[in-house]
Amino acid sequence: MTLITRRTLLVTGAGGLLAGCDAIGKSQPGRDILFKAEAVNRSLQRVLTDRNALAREYSDAEMSPRFRSNGTSRPGGEAYRALMAGNFADWRLRVDGLVQRPLSLSLADIRAMPQRVQITRHDCVEGWSAIGKWHGPQLWTLLDLAGLRDAARYLVFHCADTLLGRPYYESIDLIDAFHPQTILAWAMNNRTLPVAHGAPLRLRVERQLGYKHAKYVMRIEAVAALDGIHGGKGGLWEDVSGYEWYGGI
Repeated sequence: MTLITRRTLLVTGAGGLLAGCDAIGKSQPGRDILFKAEAVNRSLQRVLTDRNALAREYSDAEMSPRFRSNGTSRPGGEAYRALMAGNFADWRLRVDGLVQRPLSLSLADIRAMPQRVQITRHDCVEGWSAIGKWHGPQLWTLLDLAGLRDAARYLVFHCADTLLGRPYYESIDLIDAFHPQTILAWAMNNRTLPVAHGAPLRLRVERQLGYKHAKYVMRIEAVAALDGIHGGKGGLWEDVSGYEWYGGI
């Protein structure tokens, strides 16, 4: 079950918590203000859900025999093709913005960190789901190395692919960033991450819908606000198609 627009049952079930909003909620303009304003969205999702709860994890026997790719299956552009041709030996992940110690990490650096392996269900906004195994360091490990500054509130994931003629990006807040199941996956189903699934590195933020799981991650930028980044709504699909910034399930 998802929050805000796709989660009206959850909002209705909040009872007295939202009783004061009842009159507003009965009018369409009021509903637009209540459910689509990003400030309200980001506040309500903290109040109405346990953001620290774990997503269900599965056994190897429950893994899906086929796991479709979502979004871009192979980024264009000479830079990415060159990285792919070199088996990503020259790829570097930048971690910068509001950090004390900017990082430039190779894939070997990522693989050398303490790893988490988790088998979880990917729920795509297109209506399909699949269960897969993901391998990679917890995101907070990198954030501890970089040292977030006090002003940091969000992480923006800048990616190698483009869609609809725009650079692909996504963002999460620090609640999700420090969640134990939020990892940077470099392997899938006991094999190196395939290009179609985001090689060499993708975000797995397991309590959100698939469009939040950025693929082809090149840079993680710590920021105080999302307003001035691309379309200002926190992600490509949020900017162009009205997807909710918080895609929790």
